[in-house]
Amino acid sequence: MNDTAPRPAKPGLLLVDDDPLIVDTLGIVLGQYYEVTCADCHDAAIKVLDGLGQRLHLALVDLGLPPKPHAPDEGYRLIASLLARAPSMKIVVLSGQSGDAAARHARALGATEFVAKPTRPADLLRILGKVMAAAGAESAVTEPVAGRVDALGALIGESPPMQNLKTQIRLYANSPFPVLIEGESGSGKEIVAAALHTLSARRDKAYLALNCAAIAPSLVEPTLFGYAKGAFTGANTATAGYFEEAQSGTLFLDEIGELPLELQAKLLRVLENGEYNRVGETQPRKSLARIVAATNRDLRREAKSGGFRTDLYHRLSVFCVRVPALRDLGDDKRLLLEHFRGLYAPAAGAGEFTFDAPASRLWLDYPFPGNVRELRNIVIRLVTKYPGAAVGLAGLEQELDSGVTLAPAAERAADSLDASAFEELGRDRGFDLDAKLNDWERAYVSAALRLANGNVSQAARLLGLNRTTLYSRLAALERES
Repeated sequence: MNDTAPRPAKPGLLLVDDDPLIVDTLGIVLGQYYEVTCADCHDAAIKVLDGLGQRLHLALVDLGLPPKPHAPDEGYRLIASLLARAPSMKIVVLSGQSGDAAARHARALGATEFVAKPTRPADLLRILGKVMAAAGAESAVTEPVAGRVDALGALIGESPPMQNLKTQIRLYANSPFPVLIEGESGSGKEIVAAALHTLSARRDKAYLALNCAAIAPSLVEPTLFGYAKGAFTGANTATAGYFEEAQSGTLFLDEIGELPLELQAKLLRVLENGEYNRVGETQPRKSLARIVAATNRDLRREAKSGGFRTDLYHRLSVFCVRVPALRDLGDDKRLLLEHFRGLYAPAAGAGEFTFDAPASRLWLDYPFPGNVRELRNIVIRLVTKYPGAAVGLAGLEQELDSGVTLAPAAERAADSLDASAFEELGRDRGFDLDAKLNDWERAYVSAALRLANGNVSQAARLLGLNRTTLYSRLAALERES
């Protein structure tokens, strides 16, 4: 049936944030009610505003913009710049900056609302709708009732594996039991976790996420469980942890395979009876939070080898959800291309690029080892390099990591290893195998750290090690040097 009735125009919204995951997720959710245009910094936002003018009614601005992503200065500057050009624009600040001072300063500069991260999409839509209503703007936005937001909208794809994933999410969302999300890096495990919360009866409760690989092992326990005043040097006030702040909501533990072994027993205790202790306290506290965990490791195998507690693995994996790799999703690669191209081309102020027939075939054949994250980054580069142009096979090949030169080099290295060992042992009667192995270990650790730009968690993944194991190896190598 053709619907010929004119649809009410959506109000224009400028979303300014340099976190691609936030941009992708909010772009999908808010796009149901607004014409969303994205920018990642002050200058890009001003360029969008100058191009769209009166079509932008509202701006959602993150304070922590580059070049100083953890400081609010650039966000404050953007608020002033936007209002100087569009005095009637309504600005809502979405920020991880804590405390009343940031909110007061943002409002003093002209912001209408200040929303602290993390926030639920339904709450954010409700706030934006109220801002638009107060401004008297004509808007198709209505306050969504609980669950009205399409929690699965951020999962782009219609292939059988994606349909199966969505079915599992709907099936497990309202259960109080833990869910373990498995999948390769870049496949979208964070989006699955958020959907599990939004589709649950806990949707009105807190949703907190912690990446266990993003903080030092010594800080994981106080971050999760909180600490008492004086529990350690620098603990000047009693502080609640993620379990306490989550209350009866959802706590998402990403990269759970990086959790130190000594903390796994404490997490197991929470899963079994809900009890935990703040660091430095003896009085147990109670948590009612639901745990959702994610990993790109094979925890079953690591549990068998002793790298992960078997009892914790079984507690976490009451329900298991496997996020499919992009190489298995067939024509969903085309849907994702269309989605990200439509999202980032307007942000760059450019027309959408297209593929010729050979490039289209290559796009569908390419395995995308970095999954959706890699696909998104490729689209961003193509939007920048080929605005409104046709991209041919050669242009696309330049953006893909085919790895065709890696296998022959690896094969040559493997073929020559035996010969090299034979030659070295034959000419050196003072050979020391332990010293040689230490030299090899030092070289591989150094190479991994360089490839990972000093990020120990990424280096550990390159080496096939647990992060805590790599810390121990680094300490041992330092003592030997």
